[in-house]
Amino acid sequence: MNEKVILALDFSDKSEVISTVEKFKGKIKWVKVGMELYYSGGPEMIHYLKDQDFSIFLDLKLHDIPNTVSQSLKNLCKLPIDMINVHALGGRVMLSEASKVVKDSLYSPYLIAVTQLTSTDEETFKELGFKTSLVDNVATLSQLAHQCHLDGVVSSAHEVPIIKNLCGPDFLCVTPGIRFSDSSHNDQKRVMTPENALKLGSDFLVMGRSLINNPQLLDLIPGENV
Repeated sequence: MNEKVILALDFSDKSEVISTVEKFKGKIKWVKVGMELYYSGGPEMIHYLKDQDFSIFLDLKLHDIPNTVSQSLKNLCKLPIDMINVHALGGRVMLSEASKVVKDSLYSPYLIAVTQLTSTDEETFKELGFKTSLVDNVATLSQLAHQCHLDGVVSSAHEVPIIKNLCGPDFLCVTPGIRFSDSSHNDQKRVMTPENALKLGSDFLVMGRSLINNPQLLDLIPGENV
């Protein structure tokens, strides 16, 4: 079973989820439930996937005032999830309070922070008003998440060596934007192949369309235990 790949279930229809997970059941450990699926399927979808024996990354990217995020996490962490995320841009207080809530919750999932989306490139980054480079910002946000006792971050695979150097080898790097060499980039800009991402130290590879459309390619991706 591949324990490195997190299969992104970017669907809103349960029948599509069922047909997809049937193809990968027993072959991968992790699935990702994002906004599209959670907002359509809700907690019922989480319980269904857990009953199918998957570890679940609930990808809702919480970003609000500290109290709102904390109260939201208290409710979400009643679900049998194994990983959840917030936005690092929420700041130190939000991250610290989020960490306390998650660590004290029933299932105590990994808590990771989104740094910059893999759909963001340097041009988009500057349009948002940031004065540093995108890479420097990812490094700063990763260090902040580490200081606030989160388990890791979501980043492009390109930044993984920098993050590991700053935050240590056990600080998790979850990397979307993973594409096979002949796959379309779609809306992703900072992309990398699975093989290269693993060489750079990615702990988890978030993969959706490129793998769902070509499930046989899973055999080409190393899957060491995390």
